[in-house]
Amino acid sequence: MIDLEQVRKVANLARLELTSEEEKEFLPQLNSILDYFQQLSELDTTDVQPTTRAIDVSNVTRPDELRPYLDRDALLGEAPQQDGDFFKVPQIMSTEE
Repeated sequence: MIDLEQVRKVANLARLELTSEEEKEFLPQLNSILDYFQQLSELDTTDVQPTTRAIDVSNVTRPDELRPYLDRDALLGEAPQQDGDFFKVPQIMSTEE
């Protein structure tokens, strides 16, 4: 069983700001989830192969094939901003440490 302090710690780690009412609401929900995991840990899985999915899934996309684009100027002309032969995009990473 977890308590309200642990709910606050999890919320902090997840960068969530919860009201005291939300903390009280999440407490039984998180305990229920942990109870379910406890039930799962009691299962015998010695003959079960590790997997990432419950069913087999294969990629149905086409393979990537490198080929030249014939109308480069038209493609660059569709960009909101360009810098010579390049697309200009907003900076998303800081250069400061």
